[in-house]
Amino acid sequence: MSPTRQLFRLTPPQILVLGFATVILIGAVLLSLPIATEGVAALSFTDALFTATSAVCVTGLVVVDTATTFSTFGEVVIMILIQVGGLGFMGFATFFALLLGKRVGMRERLILTEAYNQNRLGGVVQLVKYMVIIFALFEGIGFLILAARWVPEFGLKGLYYALFHSISAFNNAGFDLMGDQFGPFSSMTAFVGDPIVSLTLASLFIIGGIGFVVLVELFQYRYARRFSLHTKLVFVTTLCLTVVGVGGILVIEWGNADTLGALGFGDAAMAAFFQGVTPRTAGFNTLDLAAMYPATQFLIILLMFIGASPSSTGGGIKTTTFVAILLAVWGMVRGHDDVVTFRRRIPHGQIYKALTVSVASMALVTIMTMLLTITESSDVFHVFFETVSAFGTVGLSLGVTPELSETGKFLVIFTMFAGRLGPMTIAFAVAKRMVKPPYRHPEERPLIG
Repeated sequence: MSPTRQLFRLTPPQILVLGFATVILIGAVLLSLPIATEGVAALSFTDALFTATSAVCVTGLVVVDTATTFSTFGEVVIMILIQVGGLGFMGFATFFALLLGKRVGMRERLILTEAYNQNRLGGVVQLVKYMVIIFALFEGIGFLILAARWVPEFGLKGLYYALFHSISAFNNAGFDLMGDQFGPFSSMTAFVGDPIVSLTLASLFIIGGIGFVVLVELFQYRYARRFSLHTKLVFVTTLCLTVVGVGGILVIEWGNADTLGALGFGDAAMAAFFQGVTPRTAGFNTLDLAAMYPATQFLIILLMFIGASPSSTGGGIKTTTFVAILLAVWGMVRGHDDVVTFRRRIPHGQIYKALTVSVASMALVTIMTMLLTITESSDVFHVFFETVSAFGTVGLSLGVTPELSETGKFLVIFTMFAGRLGPMTIAFAVAKRMVKPPYRHPEERPLIG
């Protein structure tokens, strides 16, 4: 059988896995070239592969400081990989196909449906068109605001900084170039009290993490005059998680002299807001995470595991998965057989899917944490933080990632890859799908609880 026919027989999950892996490998080869680094020898292929995976999976975990290690060529490669990873390689392929006037076939539509977690084929190509417009619009606005702030301080290099960080923020990537200005791995700590930088970056990664389906519904609201249940759940859950994250950090860290305690009220409130929404897969930080109390770090772990919303640039189990399970538990406590919210009933199949995604994700995080405690010298809590950050494609770190062993780097690479595509997509790509039997077994109820 020819390679073309073999490729045609691949399932959508298999094509997604191979597509992302191919983009990562191309990026790793480019980043391992001598021209991609400055002041140091060419990056090892393992470190280049780690960086490329982190960029394509829009994570932000790094084993070397981006600004002080990579040349302008390397930084541009990372920026392109972030953009491809955020939109998705199938989104890019579809966009260029439309520009060339080519028809998007049924197979491509099936892959797009899988890539963007859609329930139906109809409108998936239109969704890609809207996504390209949304990317250009918000990244452009972010670029203009950040350029106005940074050009007076950094000169023309401020334009480059504005473009890179606007793309990195909207795609929830967390990569930064501030290492050559304020020291390696400094992220945005130098702008902890800067409202323009903090609020612009926060707005970008919040909007990017809401999900493109929700953004499209917002643009179309004046015609439809209604929101879907998905959009309502995303709004409510995002608001609640923001309040919990910001309020929790503000309360816990208020007396910590190494974080909020050293700031005035206004700066402390802004820093708490930024750090409270960052765990929703953004990866930037304006506070020293290692100096935070363990309770705050654990709160961040929970927020990172939940992550952003479906069909967004963020990771995690997703907001709607989290709220679907909560609603199912609440319905069970009240003795209801159906899960009902906003006067709509959520099908049992969706609840079952949410439970499957959550259990698979917890299993992945647990296994990777156990393996990393064997390969690394760090304590289990710090390793757990790093693993959840990789799975949720967040990029926040307590300092473990730059010290990873070679084996540890590959474990984190796989965790980032699985977190971006989703554990179930990886499982569907590897496992052989069984034909559903034309019969049902007798029912019997075991004791639960």
